Amino acid sequence: MSVYPEEHRNSIPTRQSAMVFRLKTHVLQTGRFVKNILDKAHVAHKIAPVDGDLTVVGESSTPLWTEIDPSERNLQLGKVQNLRTALRKLNGVRVPANQTFSFWAQLGAPTRARGYVAGRELREGCIVPSIAGGLCQLSNALYDAALQSGFEILERHAHSQVVPGSVAEHDRDATIFWNYVDLRFRSTQDFAIEAWMTDEKLIVRFRAAKPAPKLAAEPVKSMLAILPISDHSSPNSCMSCGVIDCFRSPKLSVLSPASRTAFLVDEYWPEFDAYIGQHKTANDCLMLPIDGTKFNKANYKWTTQGFAEYKEQRVFTALRSFQSRSLAQQGAERQRALLKQQKRLAKAYARSIDYHITHLVVTQSLLPYLWDEGVLGGRTFDVLMTSLPLAKLHERLDGAQSMHPKSPTLGDFRADQSIVASETKALRQARRIITPHSEIASLFGDRAELLNWVMPEMKPQTKLGTKIVFPASTLGRKGAYELRDVALKMNLPVALVGPNLEGDEFWKGVKVERLNSDNWLDDAAMVVLPAWVEQRPRRLLEAISRGIPVIASRACGLEKIAQVKSVRTGDVAALCAAMKEGILERHSISTGCSSK
Repeated sequence: MSVYPEEHRNSIPTRQSAMVFRLKTHVLQTGRFVKNILDKAHVAHKIAPVDGDLTVVGESSTPLWTEIDPSERNLQLGKVQNLRTALRKLNGVRVPANQTFSFWAQLGAPTRARGYVAGRELREGCIVPSIAGGLCQLSNALYDAALQSGFEILERHAHSQVVPGSVAEHDRDATIFWNYVDLRFRSTQDFAIEAWMTDEKLIVRFRAAKPAPKLAAEPVKSMLAILPISDHSSPNSCMSCGVIDCFRSPKLSVLSPASRTAFLVDEYWPEFDAYIGQHKTANDCLMLPIDGTKFNKANYKWTTQGFAEYKEQRVFTALRSFQSRSLAQQGAERQRALLKQQKRLAKAYARSIDYHITHLVVTQSLLPYLWDEGVLGGRTFDVLMTSLPLAKLHERLDGAQSMHPKSPTLGDFRADQSIVASETKALRQARRIITPHSEIASLFGDRAELLNWVMPEMKPQTKLGTKIVFPASTLGRKGAYELRDVALKMNLPVALVGPNLEGDEFWKGVKVERLNSDNWLDDAAMVVLPAWVEQRPRRLLEAISRGIPVIASRACGLEKIAQVKSVRTGDVAALCAAMKEGILERHSISTGCSSK
């Protein structure tokens, strides 16, 4: 907003003019504060998940990065951070019919304490650094979408000076200034607001039951009528105008910050440790789920390289709960506890991310919560993928449950739908999907970067084994039903690693042997895991390292490893044929298994 007198529009701003500006704003802010107290329509509306079945009645999409001058980079980054902060109060707002939406009532005071930083503000004919600067891009988008939606505009103020390339050139802008320059509108029907950022754009969308009729309402008279309105000349910027006599001129050279990446890690995977070690620079930061005040190398599970990274003072840390240690190994209670931990960790990381960071590499478990926090907007980001996307995982488990409806474990837990929706949106926007899991990588096409599995160091098997080993707890999602069916048909004994969680009578009719988890591979002839879900095939990698044949479903993510025979998930006939072939190759014994 530009409010400096017209005759001095191109003169050099002074401290006196700035003081006059502040006095005027204090008077106007005080008057509006009193008026808002008496105005029953000046309220913040509730936020709730937006119903995708509602019709899109208006949408505005505008670029985030509009300056090409490197000296403007800091203010551009500040503007994007301010938009992130504001969108947390705006995305999902539900406004009832005939009730007023007020920009400032919804967002509240834009202070540093609420997360706002120095951004770009148009003031007295200049673009100046200002706390919460840049929010006009959001008010512009709301006004544009409101016009498209046919809403009644109750208050709107045009910018008094036009920034080239902005919507103000088309009279679709709405300036705001706490608290007396507001944007207000209403509709004759309920509507919802969706507002988010990609790495390049700000998108504001209104949804309602049906398009509203176009209304031709005049905006209320501006409180700024006492102030002169506009020439359309291009404003100067304090960062690049070169007028060093101006009191706002930076006294030192302001350099554009170098691009920085933050790696947000939730759990240790050697594949991701190697990836981070290859890609992290000295300017980047690594966030780990440890308590930095009680740090010692003995309880640190990262590699030596990771430990060295910690000591570089480039690492943010966050407290992590170890509540899960007291929970059952499986089941809904454990999964709910893990989700709570992940949410807490994501929130801690979100508070620690510097707004100058332009790229994130995020562990998948944190992804939906970081999306909901809004920290992914206005940045590029990659995902360290550790499991199937939640939507695909639910679909997979539902398919297994339909085949084995009596299983006590296949239906015991599903993530809340809001978490699934947030992860789906975030994955759609992610730049790269990074994973060693071949099935997960296959879901993302050209966006996937398939890492090599890190093989554990194991001594090769020195003699031919005799046991068919199932290297997991007896669970439906690990393929226990499929292996049982084959074992019964072929009259094969099975050696088990892990507890039986499908019921005491599950292996009835099959000769089973319980193995010690420390030496489970000592007499293995083959390792079989026809899992529906397997995100960490570590035991299979141990078998591969020892030279023991492995038969695994595609859900185990090992299709690129020649030593592994992959079978279709849930396909008993394919599993039977693969096991028959493996037994014949290994032991030259006959079976009753049909390959049909």
